[in-house]
Amino acid sequence: METGTSGKASSLRWKILRQAILRKPNDEQSEIGIKRITRKTKQGFNLLPCHLVDDPSHSSDVTVCYTLPIDSAPKLYLTQRMVDHAELSDFEICNKYNIDNTGLVCQWPSEEVLAYFCLSHADMFRSKRVIELGSGYGLAGLVIAAVTEASEVVISDGNPQVVDYIQHNIDANSKAFGGTRVKSMMLHWNQNEISNISSTFDLIVASDCTFFKEFHNGLAQIVKFLLGKVQPSEAIFLSPKRGDSLDKFLEKIKENDLRFSLKENYDAEIWKHHTEFMNGAVSWPSYQKDHCYPLLIRITV
Repeated sequence: METGTSGKASSLRWKILRQAILRKPNDEQSEIGIKRITRKTKQGFNLLPCHLVDDPSHSSDVTVCYTLPIDSAPKLYLTQRMVDHAELSDFEICNKYNIDNTGLVCQWPSEEVLAYFCLSHADMFRSKRVIELGSGYGLAGLVIAAVTEASEVVISDGNPQVVDYIQHNIDANSKAFGGTRVKSMMLHWNQNEISNISSTFDLIVASDCTFFKEFHNGLAQIVKFLLGKVQPSEAIFLSPKRGDSLDKFLEKIKENDLRFSLKENYDAEIWKHHTEFMNGAVSWPSYQKDHCYPLLIRITV
């Protein structure tokens, strides 16, 4: 019998699987188009224009083209899962590696916000070694690689299925990266055998990675492990509060002798979209600040 945090994580994953199996088909699920893919859980901040480039009606995957809103920026092509596609093997892998399945579930809205933030603050990445944690399909990491002139970008996730998608997307966009070295990495936050990358990164980025409390300590420890000890370095997290989940994570940050700052209004365009959702000027029926709007957390040694 499973006990402790691994048992809680397993229980939650099987609850999600049960909901997916019992979900009844409806008209919306049968539509062909952008609503069927996992990009935004049917809603998002709409900061990066995108469109489908293939017919998703006969495949469990779909390719989406992102047009970055700056002059001369390359288009990025991401292959990702359809929103209504899940397999039993997904959850078997989650249990085998003690990981969650969120990287396959969708392209979460916070990932789009992180990608836009990195695009808008490209100078901070120039000539830096960067790693994205819990990357999902890798949108933010690919944006960093394509437009910021970073020296190296590592796009990581703890789920081997997700890492396969990341590598596919790196290969599909390789001509967009210029002189930036880009690679995928399977990285579990409780992983011990990673001494070869200790203290090697100038910047860590992550979005919406603080939801599962059982992973908080491992996430805090991996941040401390990866940040450079000699040169100035920091981790940039964009995460909604989600009840007390973010607060609990920040407690672990302090317990690991790391420092942090928290900012609510950190980008004019992102804040504009947020306020429009809050006052109803733009429709997002289920929008709640606590669960949808990512705060900016900057973590240093």
